[in-house]
Amino acid sequence: MVPLMRTGSSFGWAPAFSRGGAEAKKGFTLIELMVVLVLILILAAIAAPGYRVAIIRARETVLHDDLFTMRKLIDQYTLDKNQPPESLDDLVQAGYLRGGLPVDPFTGSNQTWQADVEEVPLSPEQTVPGVVDVHSGSNAESLDGTAYSSW
Repeated sequence: MVPLMRTGSSFGWAPAFSRGGAEAKKGFTLIELMVVLVLILILAAIAAPGYRVAIIRARETVLHDDLFTMRKLIDQYTLDKNQPPESLDDLVQAGYLRGGLPVDPFTGSNQTWQADVEEVPLSPEQTVPGVVDVHSGSNAESLDGTAYSSW
């Protein structure tokens, strides 16, 4: 039979060995904390490269979308006005890009876009120089090894 002793709980009696005469130690040992910390660091080390690649892929997707949109608007401007825009700012002033030029996700600026200016033959007797294409101003390389400025 287990000896019983009076406790301060509302349940009344508890086995005497639950207290053991000395206060039970509560908390974690240093070894347990170090093991948990090492496991967290290992998981973070595994996840960090994947996170960086995901961020770059997201920026590349934004760049592709921005380039597609600006190229489509350059073509639309050229068809509507019967002349290409002289600069990318003409797209903004004419209302084709309402919020202004988009920010290049790799340079962090909307002033670094590289516009290709060529003569555009709209009819056999008419050629007007203007913007025909746009590229990123970044010198960095993409995940597939091509320069962003060549997209």
